[in-house]
Amino acid sequence: MMIDPDTCATMADVRQGVDAVDEALVGLLAQRFGYMRAAARIKADANSVRDEGRKAQVIENVKAHARAGGVPEPLVAALWEMLVESSISYEHALFAAKR
Repeated sequence: MMIDPDTCATMADVRQGVDAVDEALVGLLAQRFGYMRAAARIKADANSVRDEGRKAQVIENVKAHARAGGVPEPLVAALWEMLVESSISYEHALFAAKR
């Protein structure tokens, strides 16, 4: 169960909230990687996996969301750098498995 951080009264409440958010984040990551599987299915070849322009756009988008949400931009940018690079590696692995 997701607990509103402003209503937490104990560390057990905080931990329960963090665990619920972590579970939700993993679920969202699973969904995001589903889109990576779709991209690998749709793209013509592995050479089209890396798109630096799109990578920059994705990172700028999440930095704007971070600013709007009061989350540190450098943290979000670093996390998404790792996420996008991992997504690219995942897509390449999917293409390699097709051979």
